[in-house]
Amino acid sequence: MIDRRKTVTVKVGDVCVGSEHAIVVQSMTNTDTADIESTVLQVGQLFEAGSELVRVTVNTEEAARAIPEIVHRLEEQGLQVPIIGDFHYNGHLLLTRFPECAEKLHKYRINPGNVGMGRHHDENFKQMIEVALEYHKPIRIGVNWGSLDQRLLVELMDSNARLPEPREAHQVLMDAMVRSALESAQLAEEYGLPHDHIILSAKVSAAPDLIEVYRRLSGLCDYPLHLGLTEAGMGTRGVVVSTAAVSVLLEQGIGDTIRISLTPSPGGDRTEEVSVAQQILQSLQIRSFSPQVSACPGCGRTTSTYFQELSEDIERHVKVKLSHWKNTYPGVERLKVAVMGCIVNGPGESKHADIGISLPGTGEDPKAPVYMDGKHLKTLKGPRIAKEFLEILDEYVSKRYAQGVVEIDSE
Repeated sequence: MIDRRKTVTVKVGDVCVGSEHAIVVQSMTNTDTADIESTVLQVGQLFEAGSELVRVTVNTEEAARAIPEIVHRLEEQGLQVPIIGDFHYNGHLLLTRFPECAEKLHKYRINPGNVGMGRHHDENFKQMIEVALEYHKPIRIGVNWGSLDQRLLVELMDSNARLPEPREAHQVLMDAMVRSALESAQLAEEYGLPHDHIILSAKVSAAPDLIEVYRRLSGLCDYPLHLGLTEAGMGTRGVVVSTAAVSVLLEQGIGDTIRISLTPSPGGDRTEEVSVAQQILQSLQIRSFSPQVSACPGCGRTTSTYFQELSEDIERHVKVKLSHWKNTYPGVERLKVAVMGCIVNGPGESKHADIGISLPGTGEDPKAPVYMDGKHLKTLKGPRIAKEFLEILDEYVSKRYAQGVVEIDSE
């Protein structure tokens, strides 16, 4: 387990962010918040997928009016998930005009670059902080390089231009992001918001920039930090760039909550971003969410696709069983299963897993040894290999995680 940097603890509803608490997975809806039914449905889907905080857009009066009913319906369904309101430009107006919205939300996200221009900037920001104080709500100050405070950026650019050896504009931009986050947090505290009611984020689109800006922030404050690229992109690109960025920071103990901002395909599954966030944390052995199935990638020794089919069967089996397993067998999310395709690495990899099977490769004897806790359990043969292995897996789970000891008869 990584020895994470200590930050203050911020409580968002019943979820604790920061300090010694587990890194929190969050997500955001892409529904029209004013569409109550669709928003409740998607929040429920994200929550069931494992999102511990869910953010919704609050950009119109209709959206603000919908918040109390959305929270009410979620509570009626027994879905105790904190809802975060995402505000830009008119947040100070919506929060004051719709007090029930302000009361029902569990946290406000404020972008200091989008709270007003010129002399109205601090007034609008102060108004939002006063609402947060009135209803005892934490805030996330979310700086974004796509909507950075232009007043601050111009000031820093002008100062840089007067230097004998000006720095690159990109570095000044990084400076502006860090200063915007820290100065906004300081201003919020000057307006009365407690230190432990503030979370910071500084969103960019490139992995190296994200790593740089969060390293700097983590060394300058003890606020909890929310990690994530602002626009990761679609498909493989989005998954890879997000993983590359946040994994470096998490490995260094930086970050208290994460969101993976994937762009879904039209009609695609919004919950994918939750699954990716969980897999990143589990791959780094920071948290465990579900049993992991390791599978052979295949090569010329494995011209049969049987091991691939068995891997898919096990993944489906685990997914179907997971809800029951987690309620009945504490710790099952740390289970490691191996499905290997030939004799080269099959036995060894299977022994390293909690339970594993080494299937025959091309030209090998048609038998599949099963290993449990590093020892050979039995060898399966014939057309029922897949079914028998799933039966062994179920028995292993029921005995190990119910009693802490596995006693399965071997041949």
